[in-house]
Amino acid sequence: MESAIKTMVTTFLSSTKGKESLDSQSFQKMIQNNLSGMMEDTDSKSAIKDMQQGLDDNSDGKVSFQEYLNLIGYLANSLSQKKCEQNSDS
Repeated sequence: MESAIKTMVTTFLSSTKGKESLDSQSFQKMIQNNLSGMMEDTDSKSAIKDMQQGLDDNSDGKVSFQEYLNLIGYLANSLSQKKCEQNSDS
């Protein structure tokens, strides 16, 4: 679990390239490069833009670390639900 947390933080920091938040282009690249196996429509710029807008709680056009954590939480919850459904089907 420790390595997963380090990976999430490192991925965000390397994607921001020293800035505090991910701009649209950096967010798109991060999603395409790191989450295409877990998410649908990662090849769609409009889908990624919609996702970014949904995460952008303060409407500054960027994704902060806290907003990024909301995405990670959503993905973790979705994965957990899928695993529980698979286990109950067995």
